[in-house]
Amino acid sequence: MRIVAASAVFLLLNPAFSPAQSRAELTHKTGGDRMGMTCAQILQMTSSEWIAKIVSMDGSQEDGQLRGIKSYGKCYDERTDRLAASLARSRKGPSLHARRDFSDLMAALDDFTAKALTDSQPPSIALKKAYAALYEKEFRYEFYQGYELKASAATHPKTTVPAPVPVPKVAPAANPPAAGAKAAKAPVSEMTLAKNRFGELLDALPPYKLHEMHAAFGKVVELPIASDEELAIYRYAIFVLEPSAPRAGASGPAPAAQPFAPPPF
Repeated sequence: MRIVAASAVFLLLNPAFSPAQSRAELTHKTGGDRMGMTCAQILQMTSSEWIAKIVSMDGSQEDGQLRGIKSYGKCYDERTDRLAASLARSRKGPSLHARRDFSDLMAALDDFTAKALTDSQPPSIALKKAYAALYEKEFRYEFYQGYELKASAATHPKTTVPAPVPVPKVAPAANPPAAGAKAAKAPVSEMTLAKNRFGELLDALPPYKLHEMHAAFGKVVELPIASDEELAIYRYAIFVLEPSAPRAGASGPAPAAQPFAPPPF
């Protein structure tokens, strides 16, 4: 009898052990937003695939996307943190100066994003901010990944293999162009396409907003940016400026049939 009474007092004083524990608390403690999967398993999927998986099991489209973004972003940060710590231990990571430059770049992008989303309306602004934050996580991971690749290349140098002797090929006789035929246009580079789309989005803004966004982006591109990062920066800016969906009575650029820069990874 004493044992039963003691058990009852214990349960009253320790609600965490109560059978009436809420589903929300249980889900939180067991990592419900990961659906029983490890971060390694989750990161084998793209963020779009993972978010769609969460949305399919959530009653709300917006809430499901936000939950998916949050859980994917947490796994992404954990992976980046492990990589940064590993590089720091091996002393092969970025220098203090490089980290400061990267921090300045992220601060300039945050300022650009904040200004771009000032006029956004709920509920789209919550999703846009969440996706933008997830997008930026990719920049941080790739920043450290670049140092990991350099360290790996130094440790395991590639052996040079002699190039095969090219076999001359006889080109087929080309048919002469028909009279009045126009020469084929050279393919446009991805960088040119991105700059053109970015310019279109800026031009569609009201004059006061155009100047504000142009100045904010100017602070981004004036920072030291590697050539291979420039295209990613423009695509991020396009993602932030490009409307997600049409809004009745809204001014500004119309959403493209297919987004130039869809949600990240």
